[in-house]
Amino acid sequence: MTQLTKSARTRVKICGLTSVEDSMLAVNAGADAIGLVFYAPSPRNVSLEQAEAISASVPAFVTKTALFVNPSVAEVQAVLQTGSIDLLQFHGDESPEFCEQFQCSYIKAIRMREGIELESIAQQYHQASGLLLDAYKAGVPGGTGEKFDWQRVPKHLSKPIILAGGLTPENIQQAIEQTQPWAVDVSGGVEQSKGIKSAEKIEQFMSRVK
Repeated sequence: MTQLTKSARTRVKICGLTSVEDSMLAVNAGADAIGLVFYAPSPRNVSLEQAEAISASVPAFVTKTALFVNPSVAEVQAVLQTGSIDLLQFHGDESPEFCEQFQCSYIKAIRMREGIELESIAQQYHQASGLLLDAYKAGVPGGTGEKFDWQRVPKHLSKPIILAGGLTPENIQQAIEQTQPWAVDVSGGVEQSKGIKSAEKIEQFMSRVK
């Protein structure tokens, strides 16, 4: 893969959207991507019907992402068959072979536990469009609202880095300055309650990214 140069701007994905109204908040604020969660234990989980309605409201050039945690093949295929998804996000222990079987672009979430070798993982998931780096908490696949030590983010990696985990309007400028990621991914940091976004926090977050 050809190395990316420093991007003129940091892309933003707002994840865990559960309504058309929140989707419009994200899009109108300038989000590059939205995330829909297909993981039943999550308070941000959506049905196929919700996902289709949200996706139908999203204009061109905004990436619609489906997030899964150790799904079955049938679960992923059911979402893809709606025709409303552009990108898959795997947040569990999915193998490269599992992720690559759907003929759809994907990103792989990596929880930053101690001793992890990111370049080795990047080589394993060589077909991924990026690696999403998230905080590690035992037994929790993501959405912890906690951040990890950003000093552990490598300056050079053979895959684009998407920074996640505990990002808020208050810390996003420091996060970008310190890690210079290709993109950032926020969910709880722009919510008024779990699964319900805050227009004010989204606007603050986006303005500080810019």
